[in-house]
Amino acid sequence: MAGRDLPSGMQIAPSLLSANFGCLAEEIRTVEVGGARILHLDVMDGHFVPNITFGPPLVRSIRQATDLFLDTHLMISHPLGFLEPFVRSGADLLTLHAEALGCEDGGGPSEAGIGRFNEAAASLRAMGCGIGLSFRPATHPNGWLQRVGEQLDLVLMMTVEPGFGGQAFMGAMLPRIQVASQLAKERGWGYQVEVDGGVSVETARACFNAGARILVAGSAVFDCEDRIAALGNLRKAACGRACVTNGGLGA
Repeated sequence: MAGRDLPSGMQIAPSLLSANFGCLAEEIRTVEVGGARILHLDVMDGHFVPNITFGPPLVRSIRQATDLFLDTHLMISHPLGFLEPFVRSGADLLTLHAEALGCEDGGGPSEAGIGRFNEAAASLRAMGCGIGLSFRPATHPNGWLQRVGEQLDLVLMMTVEPGFGGQAFMGAMLPRIQVASQLAKERGWGYQVEVDGGVSVETARACFNAGARILVAGSAVFDCEDRIAALGNLRKAACGRACVTNGGLGA
């Protein structure tokens, strides 16, 4: 990517959707102290998903409060019209949904969807921002990744239906995480695989074993008073003691 690189190694990315917005700067500091290097920002428009969260102005405020990597997940119906506002507000990487770009029946990419992706990728590269692609549980990633995998910095696999936090993890998505991870290894592509939805100490190891190296955790972090312990426990659950050092780095 042209701007800041995603932190390498095993990472827990706290989702601010579960934080207390009344004291957001303080909430961010608690996960910084806990070793988080990535913040996950869930942007919802009330149309693509049945919930509304926040837009570029709040991202700008978050950027003023922290230097952590801002992994910004656009769960919105028309992402191309909002790329520049989010980048200008301080997002380091924007993840777009395949379904918002354009899918054929069965979830594969439409030619129009590929065209929109290429337009978004070129625009984000020019602005020094990374690009990710996300998939709802009903959308298989293989067709999309075969076409655009080489351009990606991140592949985000949803293990819940997007829209609300606190949902149960869908274990049936693990083979898709493996598909995304294996394709990157076979083709020499540089993207990292991220999992979002129901991540906890009970599900983190399965995600890690399937090839995910960024685990988004909302309630599993922000519902705990001790954020240092919460983040450490998630890292340990994912990959053992070896990755509970150096701010979450590990195999």
